[in-house]
Amino acid sequence: MRVVSLVPSLTEAVAVSGPGLLVGATDWCSHPADLDVVRIGGTKNPDVPAVVGLRPDLVIANEEENRAPDLAALRDAGVEVLLTEVRDLDQAFTELERVLVTGCALPRPRWLDEAQQAWSRITPLTGLRAVVPVWRRPWMVLGRDTFAGDLLARLGVANVYADHEERYPRIPLEELRASGADLVALPDEPYAFGPDDGPEAFPGLPASFLDGRHLTWYGPSLVTAPQVLSAALRAALRAAGLAG
Repeated sequence: MRVVSLVPSLTEAVAVSGPGLLVGATDWCSHPADLDVVRIGGTKNPDVPAVVGLRPDLVIANEEENRAPDLAALRDAGVEVLLTEVRDLDQAFTELERVLVTGCALPRPRWLDEAQQAWSRITPLTGLRAVVPVWRRPWMVLGRDTFAGDLLARLGVANVYADHEERYPRIPLEELRASGADLVALPDEPYAFGPDDGPEAFPGLPASFLDGRHLTWYGPSLVTAPQVLSAALRAALRAAGLAG
């Protein structure tokens, strides 16, 4: 098969599970690091003629990451598009099997079983509430029905804005500071929060710096995500003199 992926998570999943299948991927597809395929633009602005020119048997997309008009243009050009939807961990596992086994005709990869086992063995934190910014200028946070929010909930971290009517609401900084959170969780993507960019906005609140790939990607990173994310959260609590 010839496969083009418009989703970084799924690019890694296909590349690891079926080496040689991918012929195109976005500029944001950074894993595996040695991926050598044609780059066809961004997730929000793919070069549709370039994708069509690769003569793919299948294009893999996601309803949140990719734009409907681009996918419609691909379908109008006769390209088969497999559209995924991922709002929580269980759905991620289901969609990964649909992409890899049904879409790409691959055997179910071992790493997918290992990821499910890893998430079934976690020891969650208790009673911890967090705000989870994903952007600043303006400040935006995780709201309802997000994959990252579900991962954090499974690790014992309740998202303060999990019941917000929007999935990625814009919240004034003053409101975030007054939210009653025990922790601010700062991933390094899509905005690259870090020790010098983010925690200063939340004085007195412990800050946990989370690897964005482990928090937001659904692919082979799910195998180690429970361990990596739990370690980062507990480290932040210990640094603040709290139980962790």
